[in-house]
Amino acid sequence: MGGKKNIRMIVTDLDGTLVNAAYEITEENKKAVQAAAEIGVPTVIATGRMHSSAVQYAEALGVDAPIISYNGAIVRTAGGELLASSYLEPQVVERVLGFVFAQGWYVQSYVRDELYYVEKTEAARVYETASKVYGEAIGRGGMLARTKEVPKLLVAVSEAEIASVIQTLRDKFRNEADVMQSSPNYIEIVRPGVSKARAMLALAEKRGVRADEIIALGDSGNDVEMIRAAGIGVAMGNAIPAVKEAADEIAPPCEENGFAEALRRFVL
Repeated sequence: MGGKKNIRMIVTDLDGTLVNAAYEITEENKKAVQAAAEIGVPTVIATGRMHSSAVQYAEALGVDAPIISYNGAIVRTAGGELLASSYLEPQVVERVLGFVFAQGWYVQSYVRDELYYVEKTEAARVYETASKVYGEAIGRGGMLARTKEVPKLLVAVSEAEIASVIQTLRDKFRNEADVMQSSPNYIEIVRPGVSKARAMLALAEKRGVRADEIIALGDSGNDVEMIRAAGIGVAMGNAIPAVKEAADEIAPPCEENGFAEALRRFVL
């Protein structure tokens, strides 16, 4: 059973979309997700976050649906069962880390859903506060010793320099990694071809759901392909211009419960 326009799956980004600036899901958004579940339309989380960070929100929603994490590199059930995975090549991880270290940029890595960084800087503390996941400072040598089963690397720079840093990384690691923006100052580095869009479509196919039966909602650069690929692509009112250009519809901003409003318009 589907909602309006025969929507059979909701796929949503977390930060700036379903989750507000206080890192919370409002009651209005929770009720919208639960109302959709009652008519047989599941909500799938698709995020750049770690699974262990995203699962907290799945639990808060009180619905059981797969979680696309690490920008599509990992797909697990809410209970943790691995459904799909795609990792950066170890030699690429080593080269990217070496280059980023040389530039003096903050970088963090993920191995088996554990968070690692060189030292506990303010950037690390900010990330930990937002994600409610705490990492380990292991030095440059420790980072370089952990290059297997890395779904993504995250680089944090200032908003003023992020566009140029993204271009530098794309030029340097062309054909070795895909580079995208996930927040005003976060850059995500994943294996070529990994994306929320690809994970979303693969998951939908397994469930017998067509692309035109999906509504996808997001606000940042790593949501663009997902929004283009869905039957209804919704950009939040706070989304960056590229997301709004890719979208079919614009919802109110996240802080005004735009997610819930979009579900009322197109699903419920």
